Amino acid sequence: MELYKGRPEDVTGREEREIRVYDFLDKLGIEYVRTDHGHADTMEACNEIDAVLDVLICKNLFLCNRQKTNYYLLMMPGDKPFKTKELSSQINSARLSFASAEDMEKYLDIHPGAVSIMGLMNDHDNAVQLLVDEDVLKGAYLGCHPCVNTSSLKMKTEEVFTKFLDAVHHKAITVVLKGE
Repeated sequence: MELYKGRPEDVTGREEREIRVYDFLDKLGIEYVRTDHGHADTMEACNEIDAVLDVLICKNLFLCNRQKTNYYLLMMPGDKPFKTKELSSQINSARLSFASAEDMEKYLDIHPGAVSIMGLMNDHDNAVQLLVDEDVLKGAYLGCHPCVNTSSLKMKTEEVFTKFLDAVHHKAITVVLKGE
């Protein structure tokens, strides 16, 4: 895997949703480093990418309540276990579960395995609430997919949680996950 600064020079064969991410980040003036790779849809695959980007790729979970009236995108360190009960109590939402692939595509325009904070640029109705584990905010940089799981980006955490979220009209709720 090689590191590239910014968008690919040749976008032939790339998905339109990926190109939209690069266009949006460029418009906002957010700098990013990119690497291309095979399908990375497990945390094990992301560990190799972490090493190349020298950043922790976030585990991103797309969740909903039992009634499917509230949707959440949870960002957490990839090496931290997820405990539903621990999160439910912090956001006052019982019975959290993984949302369907159909809802993921409907709200974020992302397929399973490529869930990313970048998908919030497609959530024009603010149907998805961003939840972020406090440990993600401690790093100077974060890694994520550009709405496809064949590339990964490294960006400044501060820019993602200010410039990017402001531009997509979303706010993050910080949660504390012990993972124990």
